[in-house]
Amino acid sequence: MALLDRETETALDAVRDRHGRIVRPQEAAAIRTRRTRSALDGYRLDLADSAGPLLGAARTALDAMPPTAHTQAWRDMLDSLATSHMEILRAAGQPAEREAQTVWAHLAHWAENGAIAAHLADLHHKPGPEFTADEAQEWTERARVARTRGALDLIESWYAADGRRITLAYLAEEDLSEVIALTGDPDAPGWSVIGRYDNEYVAGKTLPRPVPPGVLRAEGTSRFDRPEMAAEIPVQELLRDVTEAHCAGDVSEALLTATDQGRGSGPMTHLHQLLYEAARFSHALESVQGQRLGARLDALGRQLEFLAREVQDAAEDLGATVAVLPPHRVPKPPRIRPRPALETTPPPAPPQHSTATARRP
Repeated sequence: MALLDRETETALDAVRDRHGRIVRPQEAAAIRTRRTRSALDGYRLDLADSAGPLLGAARTALDAMPPTAHTQAWRDMLDSLATSHMEILRAAGQPAEREAQTVWAHLAHWAENGAIAAHLADLHHKPGPEFTADEAQEWTERARVARTRGALDLIESWYAADGRRITLAYLAEEDLSEVIALTGDPDAPGWSVIGRYDNEYVAGKTLPRPVPPGVLRAEGTSRFDRPEMAAEIPVQELLRDVTEAHCAGDVSEALLTATDQGRGSGPMTHLHQLLYEAARFSHALESVQGQRLGARLDALGRQLEFLAREVQDAAEDLGATVAVLPPHRVPKPPRIRPRPALETTPPPAPPQHSTATARRP
């Protein structure tokens, strides 16, 4: 689906204008219909027979998990994938003209969230033993000392089925480096070491498997079913407009476009929105470091928002000057050497000097 999505976007670029707007909607609809047919063919080959057993294995794994706050949400997801599976199979037997209108959302749902079912179905793994209380205390003290001197390097983090956050780390002591696993937030009090392993591969085989990670927005759009983006003029084009401008109004217009807050928001507006969204993500990590970085990104977003307003004010003032560049700023002509006339005899070549004639007496 990812490959098909890229191919479709490449084909749609041929029916868009330079700002990304669809200008030939009938051709765009035909391209999307071909995309849907190709996706249906791929689903029939790869998932038509295995989707049911996959969902069954995922439900069995869920039944064996300890109850958590998100268990029911996973069950709801599996139910919706089962519904989409039935709709896709039904559409596979309908005429191609009708299938493209309804089935693409179900195909996109499987492409985006089918990995959750596969992830859950793989959680039948039985983890190995962890440290005893005495071993955990000893290794935790060693790891805390290493953390204070910067000798504890975090490698990877995930959540287990029981809700614990597990983090792999390298513990460096003198000339040795040990692979250990922690539970809890490494930046907050209360974390502890639960195991030591020969290498990362052994750790992955021994520790509890990761459950599917979360999403920032539960109602977020799928990358396979995104709405059309509003047109935005690139910053490079605005820069070119300023470079080629003759009057203050043109430069003012470029700056106002960069700070526009309407539907086709300007790049400066999108940039501070990006910072705010990244701040929400950092806060959603629910860790000490995530809260710190979220506050930092929030502050940067506010600064950029303030800067955008300042740029907008300056642009309006610049436009009010009603001025043009003075005429003494004459453009330099290009450096083009004139070609000799056709009847002109080329100049004779300079005489070649031998070593003997070139040497002074």
